[in-house]
Amino acid sequence: MTVTTREALADVEAATVEVHDVHKWYGTHRVLDGVDLTVRPGEVTVILGPSGSGKSTLLRIINHLERPEIGHVSINGELIGVKRQGERLKELSERAILTQRGRIGFVFQNFNLFPHLTVLDNVAAAPVATGRLGKPEAQELARELLGRVGLADKTGAYPRQLSGGQQQRVAIARALALRPGVILFDEPTSALDPELVGEVLAVIKDLAASGTTLVIVTHEIGFAREIADRVVFIDGGKILEQGPPSEVLDTPRHERTRDFLSKVL
Repeated sequence: MTVTTREALADVEAATVEVHDVHKWYGTHRVLDGVDLTVRPGEVTVILGPSGSGKSTLLRIINHLERPEIGHVSINGELIGVKRQGERLKELSERAILTQRGRIGFVFQNFNLFPHLTVLDNVAAAPVATGRLGKPEAQELARELLGRVGLADKTGAYPRQLSGGQQQRVAIARALALRPGVILFDEPTSALDPELVGEVLAVIKDLAASGTTLVIVTHEIGFAREIADRVVFIDGGKILEQGPPSEVLDTPRHERTRDFLSKVL
């Protein structure tokens, strides 16, 4: 029986993401300074801000690739990367953290595909490794997901044989293969040639229309205006304002937001 993408994701509840008073610093440099953020189920949240503002670090903290010095993250009410032990938070085992990450899709700037695996096996690898699907079922799902991102004819290709836009679309299909409740995108078009950006944004638009919870760091302001339910502007490790695109992008309240938009629009 053919597995459709809709069927493959049918048992997945769009996630609620909650970031509670998160602080992060490297040495004396404070990267995040008391960030609070709630992303509702099925919501598309776009995070904007200048380079070095803490956007990518925030994404990495959400799936515990980075650990905050203060604060915590929960998804659907479950603490990520830690557990409560009395009044303190204790780090989970690496195995437990990996299990949690399997429910959080992450699409990186630079694709992070396995160069020695075909496109099909890149997408099928995680469901097999986590024991969620046998290899035949995982490959069937991978074919369906690759078809959805427009790469049904590239299943036997290797990453080096693909354009940057095609590699990023494979990375999106790979993120979907674990049926995540939320997908995080860290500047998914920043490593692409300009003519390849549109093909990746089209796939993300399709995901947004499907009701998947998305958190997207991007500099594509027009894309943010079109796709976002909410725009978050972060600078100096702080969220300075957030709201619908029509408010944040058209009538920003904070002077720093206005200054940033004047330089990128």
